[in-house]
Amino acid sequence: MGEDVKGAGEVSRVPALPEGNRHKCQVTALPNLPLANPSNLTAAAQTLTGLLLYCRPGFEKECAAEIQARLQALSIEGYAKARPGSGFVVFTPYDPASLPRLYQKLRFGELIFARQLVFVQPQLTELPAADRITPLLAAARVQARQYSEILLETADTNEAKELSVFVRKFTAPFERAVRQAGLTGQPSAPRLHLFFIDSATVYVGLSRPGNSSSWPMGIPRLKLPRSAPSRSTLKLDEAFLVFLGNNPRNLSPGMSAVDLGAAPGGWTWQLVKRSIRVTAVDNGPVDRELLDSGIVEHVRADGFRYRPPKPVDWLVCDMVEQPARIAALVARWIADGHCRHSIFNLKLPMKKRHQEVERCREIIARYLDDTEVPFRLAFKQLYHDREEVTGYLSREAG
Repeated sequence: MGEDVKGAGEVSRVPALPEGNRHKCQVTALPNLPLANPSNLTAAAQTLTGLLLYCRPGFEKECAAEIQARLQALSIEGYAKARPGSGFVVFTPYDPASLPRLYQKLRFGELIFARQLVFVQPQLTELPAADRITPLLAAARVQARQYSEILLETADTNEAKELSVFVRKFTAPFERAVRQAGLTGQPSAPRLHLFFIDSATVYVGLSRPGNSSSWPMGIPRLKLPRSAPSRSTLKLDEAFLVFLGNNPRNLSPGMSAVDLGAAPGGWTWQLVKRSIRVTAVDNGPVDRELLDSGIVEHVRADGFRYRPPKPVDWLVCDMVEQPARIAALVARWIADGHCRHSIFNLKLPMKKRHQEVERCREIIARYLDDTEVPFRLAFKQLYHDREEVTGYLSREAG
């Protein structure tokens, strides 16, 4: 059974900026793509009744609390069901008529704990084993005239691994049926999602290109490079994709960076891969191949005390420390002009994790507002994160 989460946890508010400075703080920095044309939706799309959000197993409560806070800010009330360990949350508004407005207004890029955002119909149950395609195809028809992509998915849990084998086998015949029905072929159309709870229980829904994750299950499939000194390298690789997109203009060869808490060099490796000069700050050893690259300087120092002799383009930080200390440190680097951009990790406590992220957001916003520094800030729990979230902070032109 699901666990109702209503107003779970107190949510800190980013302090309001003075009237003349309201342009300074932008709370999201995720790149936005062109949005799908809502005219593609059919009138029967009014059968959509809720939101389905994929998340990291164990973070359902945080995902539920966050979506409720976001929708309350849009004056939309409802309830979230989140079964611990399930890897997903279902939010149902009290007034389903509000869903078309949410389709236009709710920004996936502002959600921290959600890997994917799907607008869904009521759960389909007891699908006949002899013919699952017919009822699923009928459900797809009532949502949209055409789809740009078809995604058959499960939760990212150990329990769902066996189910994923069935889903892979079912994908080809279902995709063939969708094509034969003429429901594909428009690149700007919504994506069709079938989210399997089991082989006979499915959520049918749609997502909006440019306002959802482009990856199946919301998971980027990145390969660990053989020469990388640690698996943590994948976190920074994913962070660049999520926050900067595929062709980042502010991540170019010849730039300079500081990596705080660098050892053994997983994050430094990603910067060197992009021909960026790195000062790797850590009292521990750094991978010898990185030092032999000729563009890495190892400085044995306290990451909280170190400051570069001249400004750098990037600060990256994966130090194990209290989140509030990391947030204050990064804010000072940006405010004092030591760097222009920063990606950093916040190691979250076991409880009140959503509140801790909002507390760190407030620390950064207050500090940069007090110092009158325009900035852009976003947070996301990445697939390669664990008990942590990743932040992106940049100093914007005044």
